[in-house]
Amino acid sequence: MKYLLVLLVVLFGIWLWKHNRQAAQRPSDLPTPPQPKRTPVVPADMVACRHCGLHLPQHEAVAGQQGLYCSAAHRSAHEG
Repeated sequence: MKYLLVLLVVLFGIWLWKHNRQAAQRPSDLPTPPQPKRTPVVPADMVACRHCGLHLPQHEAVAGQQGLYCSAAHRSAHEG
């Protein structure tokens, strides 16, 4: 009797495994949304602050008479 119960449990496990595999292979009924096109990211030029040496993107740097700075406070501290 216990062998019959073990056989039924094994057969149920095999059926469940096959059923889940078939469900995973079926295409979904819902249409997938189109993926947005990715634009390539262009690396930014990095510059160093003349006062503290911090490296930051050039478009974020504050321009001064003697070079580029990370903030207006560093520009005024270095240039006087």
